[in-house]
Amino acid sequence: MFRTIRRGIVMTLAVAAGVALIVPEARAQTDSKREQIAEVWRRAHALQEQGKLAEASREYEQAVDLARRHFGPEEEITATLMNNLAILYREMVRYAEAEPLYRRSLAIREQRLGRDHPDVAQSLNNLAGLYDDIGRYAEAEPLYRRSLRIREKQLGGDHPDVAGSLSNLAALYVYMGRYAEAEPLYRRSLA
Repeated sequence: MFRTIRRGIVMTLAVAAGVALIVPEARAQTDSKREQIAEVWRRAHALQEQGKLAEASREYEQAVDLARRHFGPEEEITATLMNNLAILYREMVRYAEAEPLYRRSLAIREQRLGRDHPDVAQSLNNLAGLYDDIGRYAEAEPLYRRSLRIREKQLGGDHPDVAGSLSNLAALYVYMGRYAEAEPLYRRSLA
């Protein structure tokens, strides 16, 4: 994605796979901002792994804020960090806070990466998992199905993410009492 930035001179910024590639004069500044965000993210992740979820949430929130300020609210890095924060909120059973983050992350990824990108499938799967957790099965099913379709198309039927999507959809069907639909999905996920 290309964007023109005007500040006395025109620089071309190309963002690909979450890595900013810019003209040399501005690269050091962008790299420094990315490293600052990465450092906050690493602290948050370490705290989460230690079970210090309240502290981790503050760090993740800071990382999202930094990404919004430095790169903008509609950038893929911001979407990824919002997705990570939503995962933590879901782990903390803060579902009402997780849902809008998952939804926003999904919208950004669809816009920036296209509707059939594997990261879009991840966002769909995560939002579906939240709905699954809170018993909103009818809302979870189409998201799980779409995530599965994207992953099969983009990653191939033998990819572990496809197996995960099959298993998630099968588990949803079990919760819904649709056992006949769940069994073949479980079998495919184990094949």
